[in-house]
Amino acid sequence: MAPESTTLLDRPRQPSPPPPLDWLTLADAFEVACLVRCTPPPATDARRVDAGTHRGGIAEFNREDAAQRMRQLLRRLDVPVEHELTTGGLRRRYELHRLSVPREHRPAYAALLEAGWRQGRRELLGGPVPGASTARRVWRPRLAAAAWRAALLAGGRHVRRHSLGIRLADRDLAAVLVRGAALLDVPAVLRPGAGCFLVSVANGAHRARIVESAALAPAAC
Repeated sequence: MAPESTTLLDRPRQPSPPPPLDWLTLADAFEVACLVRCTPPPATDARRVDAGTHRGGIAEFNREDAAQRMRQLLRRLDVPVEHELTTGGLRRRYELHRLSVPREHRPAYAALLEAGWRQGRRELLGGPVPGASTARRVWRPRLAAAAWRAALLAGGRHVRRHSLGIRLADRDLAAVLVRGAALLDVPAVLRPGAGCFLVSVANGAHRARIVESAALAPAAC
């Protein structure tokens, strides 16, 4: 018995899971994770094996308001970020906003995005919880709005006469948007496309509710 007990005591303990994020931090971290998931990996980092879902601390946007929103959120999360603007093109000019987290802050940034995405996704896809607290009932629609805000800022717009759609390469984010729309009392349709997923809502009252809930205008940075 003694040798067996000693062996059991010598086994390394599994690390305990990190504590859940508070609601305010969760909403910001979840929105940053959604913004990053709306964009393809930066070309210079696509082959890096250590990039992970946080893209090695780098995100690229072709819209200034998306980049400014991410800067605002990271500042609230105490994560420093550098903003580089590149312009190009001849007849059609374009802008590329590249945000990069300094190397020494990337582990904390990666952990924050991982926790924000995992916890936020679970809240939205997990369904209603019997006896849920008032805070959970209040914050789940806010998380849904955060996901849609990120998608409307950084996703691929697909506007038609009868609907507003968002093109996404990320299946999990597409599912989050559909569930998030339901929490905002808006039916959304998910359709597979050529190399992407299309999440759409009907024009009129449904589109207006999504746009109003998402509060598209980011606060000044």
